[in-house]
Amino acid sequence: MPWNTFIEGDNLTVLHALAAAGETFDLVYIDPPYNTGSAFAYHDDVRGPDGRRAGRHEAWVAMMRPRLEAARAVMSRGAAIYVSIDDNEAAHLRLLMDEVYGEANFLAQVVVSLNAKGRQLGRGFATSHEYLLVYARDARACVLDASSPELVDERDFPLVADDGRRYRRLPLRNTNKKFNPITAPTLHYPLWGSPESGEVRVEPFPGAVEIKPVFGDGSPAVWRWSAPLVAERSDDLVCRRLTGRLGERVDVFQRDWLDVVGGATGTVRRKKLRTVWTAAEVGSTDVAVAELKALVGHVFESPKPTGLLRRILQTMPTDARVLDFFAGSGTTGHAVALQNAADGGRRTCVSVNHAEPTRPGSNAHRVGLATVADITRARLRAVAEAVGGGLEER
Repeated sequence: MPWNTFIEGDNLTVLHALAAAGETFDLVYIDPPYNTGSAFAYHDDVRGPDGRRAGRHEAWVAMMRPRLEAARAVMSRGAAIYVSIDDNEAAHLRLLMDEVYGEANFLAQVVVSLNAKGRQLGRGFATSHEYLLVYARDARACVLDASSPELVDERDFPLVADDGRRYRRLPLRNTNKKFNPITAPTLHYPLWGSPESGEVRVEPFPGAVEIKPVFGDGSPAVWRWSAPLVAERSDDLVCRRLTGRLGERVDVFQRDWLDVVGGATGTVRRKKLRTVWTAAEVGSTDVAVAELKALVGHVFESPKPTGLLRRILQTMPTDARVLDFFAGSGTTGHAVALQNAADGGRRTCVSVNHAEPTRPGSNAHRVGLATVADITRARLRAVAEAVGGGLEER
């Protein structure tokens, strides 16, 4: 199966056809037209209850509603949807997403800063950010992992074990005072450890001292691990002497490994994603323009950087089926190919775009790309040639 599929047509019609064919997707990303006050290309005849033509915000929401509903219908139970938006419709979109997907399925509102300098044209503030609204199809079943291996810094793991693995020491004691012998009584129990050898066990042994969890002020605390887990993973614990405000005491620490051994290749550590993503992390608008220019020329005004989409892809399984029904320049399909090539994933992506005419006199129009769909198609063809993975066109 090719990594990328491109479908030209009205996205609402295509979404209904995908649903009728029984197709489902694990990840949906869309970058819909931002409602800046100018006309957008989806000409749904939207009228209010009194028959009048809907106003600016009302028309935009009415255009988006059936498309978000249709997207929900083709999402698997464990799926998630990311929607890029700016200040013009962020508030309206949040309410609409709550209505279509349910408030309980809201996962995050991420601030994405793609222009560190800020937009210098126009009045007011130099806006440097937009948003990603993230919702689950069903939060209880969603497989999204809001973490990334790219955020892990090896310098945070300064210690090296005899086998060469890097680690850091973390207190086994739960440092959150909400967890104490009253709220978590089963986690308040004694351990036995030897400060000389570092050994820790749940039962007494020669040379060991009894160690109970306490806070720095001497008040009772609890461990983060249960006794059975301590018994199972005692090799990951170490007993040490330390000096606190009440003098010397013995405490237990977890050896927190940079890489968790699991089979031949191990498991790469991940770190939770923050809700502010910077251009240094995911790429800037300038980077996005350069990426597109390298493939098909400077033919699209506001593409997204592939780094942004690759971060999104990394929150889902490596065999996720991806859908982008406002495909624009084809960044999502490009990112899928790049990420598959990087990590050996088996992701597939369906990109949908309609034949909106490019502006006469624009760079795209001058090189023969008569519609935005032509831009998407040209990019995905170039990606298939440069990166691999193939392309199916419908």
